[in-house]
Amino acid sequence: MEFRYLGNSGLKVSEVTYGNWLTHGSQVENETAARCVRAALDAGVTTFDTADVYANTVAESVLGEALAGERRESMEILTKVYWPTGPKGHNDSGLSRKHIMESINGSLSRLQTDYVDLYQAHRYDHETPLEETMQAFADVVRQGKALYIGVSEWSAEQIRAGHALAKELGFQLVSNQPQYNMLWRVIEAEVVPVSRELGVSQIVWSPIAQGALTGKYKPGQPLPAGSRATDEHGGARAIEKFLSEENLRAIEKLEPIAADLGLTMAQLAIAWVLANDNVASALVGASRPEQIESNAEAAGVKLEADVLAAIDEAVGALAERDPAKTVSPATRPS
Repeated sequence: MEFRYLGNSGLKVSEVTYGNWLTHGSQVENETAARCVRAALDAGVTTFDTADVYANTVAESVLGEALAGERRESMEILTKVYWPTGPKGHNDSGLSRKHIMESINGSLSRLQTDYVDLYQAHRYDHETPLEETMQAFADVVRQGKALYIGVSEWSAEQIRAGHALAKELGFQLVSNQPQYNMLWRVIEAEVVPVSRELGVSQIVWSPIAQGALTGKYKPGQPLPAGSRATDEHGGARAIEKFLSEENLRAIEKLEPIAADLGLTMAQLAIAWVLANDNVASALVGASRPEQIESNAEAAGVKLEADVLAAIDEAVGALAERDPAKTVSPATRPS
């Protein structure tokens, strides 16, 4: 496993982060989830990402139980706040001071830890003054409940405004967690340049395009039984935008590129996002231990310029690049 600094900070994270969206507490049984976490640890993964909204807080509990007994100082535990949790009452979502202060306490209890290494705003809250949100994060840091603060799916302007307030308040905004892969490149035009300027890293989710870039989905063929594309708990909605016939034909062109490098298609996709120097870590999930074992091997893989060019020739023209696709709900979800 290789490690990278998170933003302009002294914190290092593993190049591959284990995430439990769509798996823990929903797709896989707790025993299997624990085995996946164990496999991640054995593969050298030290960074674990979750959120209070995943399986309506259950995913945090499953991860906390799976990591119980491990040396806390040897891991980086990340979680998030914004989306509705609990009974989804009128203050159970957003980035108000009330919701942040209550949510961090709940997350720490479920994760069985005194602090998280990174606490992330899961989206931008248009209904709460940014000053209120950042002051609450500053207090969470001063209370020792989070070491660093990050955001997720914020626009370049929002990152710049949040970073400026964080600096005024005396804490570090070090990361953004956007969707990023060969087919979804909306951060490249604006978010990445601003982040580089400010010392903010990307921890990217969906580097394998929800599984589309594994090559398991074939043009003109039925969806594989038991795959994410057939999952009714959210997986199908997450992947459907990547499964056009045009995309699937382009993805087939990646197979010889991966084979020539001795990589799986998933490893190639993860190595591709890690080729971006503003990316600190690629976030991957797993429903079976062997998935995380294999994907973790993408850490440290260096793709040469000719390989990157071949990938662009195969799929680059199909990639979504519109910066306006980085958007948070106009009103708090309920």
